[in-house]
Amino acid sequence: MRVLMWHVHGSWATSFVHGPQTTLVPVVPDRGPDGRGRPDTFAWPDRAVEVPHDRLRDEDVDVVVLQRPHELRLTEEWLGRRPGIDVPAVYVEHDTPRRTPADASLPEEVVPDSRHFLHDRSDIPVVHVTNFNHLFWNCGRAPTTVIEHGVVDPGYRYTAELPRAAVVINDPLRRGRVTGADLLPELAAAVPLDLFGMNVVDAPARLGVPPESLWTFEDLPQARMHAELARRRVYVHPYRWTSLGLALIEAMMLGLPVVALATTEAVEAVPPEAGVLSTRVGTLADAAATLAADPPRARQLGKEARAFAVERYGLPRFLRDWQRTLTEVTR
Repeated sequence: MRVLMWHVHGSWATSFVHGPQTTLVPVVPDRGPDGRGRPDTFAWPDRAVEVPHDRLRDEDVDVVVLQRPHELRLTEEWLGRRPGIDVPAVYVEHDTPRRTPADASLPEEVVPDSRHFLHDRSDIPVVHVTNFNHLFWNCGRAPTTVIEHGVVDPGYRYTAELPRAAVVINDPLRRGRVTGADLLPELAAAVPLDLFGMNVVDAPARLGVPPESLWTFEDLPQARMHAELARRRVYVHPYRWTSLGLALIEAMMLGLPVVALATTEAVEAVPPEAGVLSTRVGTLADAAATLAADPPRARQLGKEARAFAVERYGLPRFLRDWQRTLTEVTR
């Protein structure tokens, strides 16, 4: 099977391209958002093949995996075929719903009424990455299913030599309250934090956190980030409103205990024996500080976190689910 897929979300795409299919990945000259090609910071198998965007019409494509609304237009322009009409397609919905222009008449807080942009189409199935997203998006006529995340197992690597807490947030200053970036000062007052991600260097100064309480690690390759996370004693997940971050699952697989806001899919992904969930920031701050000061307890919770994550979010199940879905849509 030959699948056309844009490189949008690095960790999710890394799991997807490990399937048995040949994945065709568009590339544009400047490797911008609509044609990044293969990544430098993730390990992809050879069956993920870069194709210049202006040569896609020469390729045999069995199905298109869409991840952004404008990719319907790109598929028609670059491949010369209309998704859902001339070529089978599925749409992966990575995000929790937010108010869209179609919802402008609704109060901003009425998220469950958010209409998906494929609401009125029945020819492109929507694949949600969490059951929370499936519950909250109004997809109307569009067929829907859930394929929960799958992660390439980085192995148990927990050393916990640093009594600090790790956080992974890309663009924390731009994304702000959605990611819980505004909560970092209160958390850092209880336990030293290490912030990993893209565009994090300016975060301590902009958030008013003393540099010794919030270290930053900018856009590390995945393998190095895993090694660094495993040196920290606890993983903190402060996201208010987001789909389930793959970094959370990766941290659990590495063997870190978790302290997380009890919001969106986190309540499903983190069982009580793997850490602490609460909507009280003070409770999370205290829990992170307590685990950082108690290595045996942190290690035990981390082992439970890993066992759960490997069972629920293992790569074999993810790839089986996707092969079944791709087979069904191409019949």
